[in-house]
Amino acid sequence: MVWFYAILSVVIISLVSLIGAFTLSLKPEKLNRLVFILVSLSVGALFGDVFIHLIPEALAEGISSLTFSLSIITGVMVFFILEKFLRWHHSHGAHVDCPECHPNLTEEHHEEIHEKSHLGPMILLGDSFHNFLDGIIIGLSFLVSIPIGLATTVAVILHEIPQEISDFGILIHSGYSRARALLWNFLSASAAILGVIIALLVGKTLEEIIPIGIAFAAGGFIYIAGSDLVPELHKTKELKKSLLQVLAISIGFLFMFLLFFFE
Repeated sequence: MVWFYAILSVVIISLVSLIGAFTLSLKPEKLNRLVFILVSLSVGALFGDVFIHLIPEALAEGISSLTFSLSIITGVMVFFILEKFLRWHHSHGAHVDCPECHPNLTEEHHEEIHEKSHLGPMILLGDSFHNFLDGIIIGLSFLVSIPIGLATTVAVILHEIPQEISDFGILIHSGYSRARALLWNFLSASAAILGVIIALLVGKTLEEIIPIGIAFAAGGFIYIAGSDLVPELHKTKELKKSLLQVLAISIGFLFMFLLFFFE
């Protein structure tokens, strides 16, 4: 029964990533306006997740301050190196976006998308690792008891809904077509299935390295939000749009704060 409930839980969590499907019916103009808000929302959600959930969770596990700090720095550096590689790779002709997916965009707009195309693989990698850790945490929770496993699953689902919508928006912002963004978002979320299987097979021996993995994920999210998304927000100069950005960031923070009471 533990295996049944644990696998079912992560399958449901993976399906949450399909929540971005509701945007498939939107017209490009409305989708662009939605993405503008979602990028801002994702900044608040990522920073809120890091400072309200991931960092406190890692510290609560008894990780030493030095190991904790080094794990976060490693996360930042790995994602910095990854972005360097992706920028170099794309500048040598490997385009993520495709003109046929965006027939109404000008050549200038395609160049702009090209400049942001590295964001897609970065958010997918970070999300896959994070979802993998979620799967491990859920698996270990079910090994403790089924009620604790179910409570952890509910908390993760509540956490995933805004994050998956935001990630979908970032992928669109990076030049992915809507269908392609939906597919890759789902595959990224499916990493939780691998995580829960490993947790159920290996069991308690994973508990010692989970805080290190959580701190590493926190460093990756800090880098993505701080170095890539925040500069994008600063490109908007209009007062009305800037106020909307502040509101969306605040909502992202608030949602992550409210989830604290469900954990």
